[in-house]
Amino acid sequence: MLLKIHPVTPSPRQIGKVVECLYDGGIIIYPTDTVYGLGCDIFKSKAIERIARIKGLKPEKANFSFICHDMSQITDFTRPISNNLFKLIKRVLPGPYTFIFDANNTVPKYIQSRKKTVGIRIPNHNIPLEIVRQLGHPIMTTSIHDEDELIEYTTDPELIYEKYKDLVDIVIDAGFGGNVPSTVIDCTGDEIEVVREGLGPLTIF
Repeated sequence: MLLKIHPVTPSPRQIGKVVECLYDGGIIIYPTDTVYGLGCDIFKSKAIERIARIKGLKPEKANFSFICHDMSQITDFTRPISNNLFKLIKRVLPGPYTFIFDANNTVPKYIQSRKKTVGIRIPNHNIPLEIVRQLGHPIMTTSIHDEDELIEYTTDPELIYEKYKDLVDIVIDAGFGGNVPSTVIDCTGDEIEVVREGLGPLTIF
């Protein structure tokens, strides 16, 4: 299904359709503040296995991240975060960053990396935030890559739909997406480390 949803004022009824799909173990493609993402309910292991197959990965080696609704939800899934780090992160979220934290026991084993870490995003985009809010817990996220060697990410939701319509349950059309991924910051060591420079500026770090 190709589902058009307004990016700024998403209809609660349309978001409800997406949430119902996720509850049923479905997988979706949705917009973020960076690139379009492929995702599912983090507690639906079979859905995560489907996504891993789409990406050509083994689930245990996929290192998928997930999207939270707010800062308090982040702390539900991570080991304790220092006050200084919490304040720093709060200054840039919601925003185009993925932060890697030490995972706690709430994070399903099939999402944790072998280092027992997890990547977490709070994108500055109302659609994924509303999906997570209505769902009541995070959704998994992984970027939609393009097969073109020059264009790393597919930005047109209609082209995404044509490619993935037989592989996913819902493709959300919220207009053209971006083509620069999130900046990835590793917060598991004594000092934060930039893993990938993306859309999020590094000046604050």
